[in-house]
Amino acid sequence: MGNSGSAVKVCTDHQGGINWLSLSPDGQRLLTGSEDGTARLWSTADSQCHGHFQGHESYITFCHLENEAAFTCSADHTIRKWDVVTGQCLAIYRGHTSIVNRILVAKDYLFSGSYDRTARCWSVDKEKQIQEFRGHRNCVLTLAHYSSRDVLEEEEEEEEEEEKVSRDLLVTGSTDCTVKVWWVSSGRCYQTLLGHTGAVLCLILDAPNRELFSGSTDYTIRTWNIVTGEQLKVFKEHQGSVICLELVNRHLYSGSADRTVKCWFVDTGERIQTYKAHKHSVSTLKYHAGILFTGSGDACARAFNSRSGVLQKIFRGHKFIINCIQIHNELLYTASHDGTLRVWDIRGMCKRSKRRLKKDRPGQGRGSQKGSLARLFNNKVGCMIQQDNGEHEAVELM
Repeated sequence: MGNSGSAVKVCTDHQGGINWLSLSPDGQRLLTGSEDGTARLWSTADSQCHGHFQGHESYITFCHLENEAAFTCSADHTIRKWDVVTGQCLAIYRGHTSIVNRILVAKDYLFSGSYDRTARCWSVDKEKQIQEFRGHRNCVLTLAHYSSRDVLEEEEEEEEEEEKVSRDLLVTGSTDCTVKVWWVSSGRCYQTLLGHTGAVLCLILDAPNRELFSGSTDYTIRTWNIVTGEQLKVFKEHQGSVICLELVNRHLYSGSADRTVKCWFVDTGERIQTYKAHKHSVSTLKYHAGILFTGSGDACARAFNSRSGVLQKIFRGHKFIINCIQIHNELLYTASHDGTLRVWDIRGMCKRSKRRLKKDRPGQGRGSQKGSLARLFNNKVGCMIQQDNGEHEAVELM
């Protein structure tokens, strides 16, 4: 078809599957965490490995990269902090009694969620636990953080004296089907959000609009008022678990085990686009310059025109599921359970998309989302191809 991409570089240093890929805030480095129990640091300038972090006694489940430090968590029940220049382990955070599957760094806090049914807060610099959040009846799978200053009016901030000292809140999603909101300073549960009937796999926070979005194995996405705990909407069209979420300009993108991504207009709850062509679950997604990039259990990454839903390119080469993707300087990075990090050049695609976005921008009103969707092929030549399951998919010929 002429729409398949080839990787410009394949990095094969890991000896096990890559579970996560993190990009530093300044865009200079990438961090991969692997089943081989190590993390590796990569330069985005040359895609070379410039650091190898060894010390965990089991596989790394997740990693997070700051400009000066890297953080990894593991099935060995610990979290580690690393110096990105020397590769030295700067701190080991001990306390969890089971697999630590998620970490989040915010301000001077390090948050972690574990299979031991707790979330914990640590001092990044002092290597000590500040708070433990206990109340979930099963594994804590996903985390989000915000400050009450971001969402509350002054008169609404009349809380107990202990909460006034620190107005930070932690949000946790669990396999017990609940989402909980906690005061960081006291460990007290502020809200329990009830409604899901399956494990909560992903969270997206929109603090300025006081909204939280949760995706679940019950096939739904729910949106909540994070101040009152009220459930605002339920998005129900998926036919499989909702695995990943991305929020861009009041448009919510959801990737699912039903092999599709859907785009929803948050203000109305309307589903305005469905992106097909995946042959397995959609495991990760990222929006960039009018293009929706996805990674799937079918070992392929894909690029879709975000407005029309047209498949623009398929990136083939991985052998197993793509667990994470990142984009920087119009290079696409894909990390897979096959142990490789692949780098793809998407400059031409991004240029064309930016030209389209610029052309489409004049005269568009926020209230006419459905009517302002771009034409199916944006004046390009298109065709229909038949998938293995007999369905037909629109593909743009580039």
